[in-house]
Amino acid sequence: MMPEPVTINDLWYAIPLIVSLSLVYSATRAEKMSTILRGAVRFGCWVLTFLGIIAAVVQACAWMT
Repeated sequence: MMPEPVTINDLWYAIPLIVSLSLVYSATRAEKMSTILRGAVRFGCWVLTFLGIIAAVVQACAWMT
């Protein structure tokens, strides 16, 4: 049984998840709002980069088969 491919519409659910994850993670490490927001942006970029690398690896594996 082949899995259903992910569509672009499904990826919109990642945005609020990444935003909330970044804010909560940053808020546990700082108290000032400016520090929290800076940390959230930095952590959000890190998560997006990591997810992009994983997506590229999965896509490359799919092209090989």
